[in-house]
Amino acid sequence: MSNSNTTDFTNPSTFILLGIPGLEMAHIWISIPFCTIYVLAVLGNFTILFIVKIELSLHGPMYYFLCMLAVTDLVLSTSILPKTLSIFWFNSREIDFSACLTQMYFIHCFSSMESGIFVAMAFDRYVAICDPLRHSTILTNPVVAKIILAVVLRGSMLSLPSLLLVRQWQYCRTNIIPHSYCEHIAVVKLACTDIRISSYYSLSVAFLVTGLDGFFITISYIQILRVIFRLPTKDARLKTFGTCISHLCAILTFYIPKFFSSLTHRFGHNVPLHFFILSANVYLLVPPFLHPLIYGLRTKEIRDRLLQLFTHKGV
Repeated sequence: MSNSNTTDFTNPSTFILLGIPGLEMAHIWISIPFCTIYVLAVLGNFTILFIVKIELSLHGPMYYFLCMLAVTDLVLSTSILPKTLSIFWFNSREIDFSACLTQMYFIHCFSSMESGIFVAMAFDRYVAICDPLRHSTILTNPVVAKIILAVVLRGSMLSLPSLLLVRQWQYCRTNIIPHSYCEHIAVVKLACTDIRISSYYSLSVAFLVTGLDGFFITISYIQILRVIFRLPTKDARLKTFGTCISHLCAILTFYIPKFFSSLTHRFGHNVPLHFFILSANVYLLVPPFLHPLIYGLRTKEIRDRLLQLFTHKGV
């Protein structure tokens, strides 16, 4: 295995991932919660997909978006954890240059898709509460398919320039990445060229995706709350708002770790490196684990179908 850390090469064919520098002795112990969270995330998201598939009453816009969210969560967590666990368990640190770029692209692409899915879910809740009589005519299956296609294309296209920039640069400093996966900032720091264009583009995409998506979600919920507060009884207000709780919780579990990770990377200059890396892993692993729990516990139709399955099998 190559262990070069000098400047006597250009454009290495492989990079070396260090895992979590400073916590090498604890890699095995860290792998236990990481692996547990990943396994539960995979089981939970596949369960959501299975229930929506077999239950005809769940074949509606909200559940189509939920299935898309489950697929996105599966791809995000799977894009990083198998390689991370191979570092922790087998000290398999090498990663091919193309595989590194692919991993980076999947992370950016599907993170953008996930943010777009939350906007689509917010729109679904807005129509369902603010214009319920027209919900079925506005969010028809063709419209839902077009929304999903737009979300996929946006994530794919916005992530592509970053990949092309990273691919064309010269790397002559080192091939060692002090991270557990090919995180964008960690990779671009290895380039021996001016990377300001990449930084500007990343900030622009972050604003366009996270900023605009957050804005549209906020506007949707302002309108939703205005309608809810106009309802005549407290029970009606609570019941209507209860249909939004799952979506709001899912949004918080996605955006809070993401914002925290971004802020620590940009402003936490005195924060230990291992804290950066742990927060970056948490932001990609914990939401896929929590989303099935949130929707499974908070959505009556999914919860009832799960209970039927277990009761039928005698569990």
